[in-house]
Amino acid sequence: MVPETLQNQLASYGITDFSETALREALEIHVPTYTLIRLADWPARRWKCRYRLMRGDILHDAQTVPEAYALGLLAALKEASQSSQTNTETS
Repeated sequence: MVPETLQNQLASYGITDFSETALREALEIHVPTYTLIRLADWPARRWKCRYRLMRGDILHDAQTVPEAYALGLLAALKEASQSSQTNTETS
């Protein structure tokens, strides 16, 4: 399940389907490569998360797979939005 605050943030980018498959497919459109890891019990207790999504050198910790995909997708959308704003300002 994806937390409501995260759903609202994604909705501002036009993402309204929060199923695991839809979020994964959207992530794959915006992120060239990523790794999703299900953590063993001891690291999950230590880091208070069950899943870790890695995008390059960026980590996203989550309790569920859809939440991990949503966090990675939101970060990628924010980065794309910021870079497009920067490109618009410099032209």
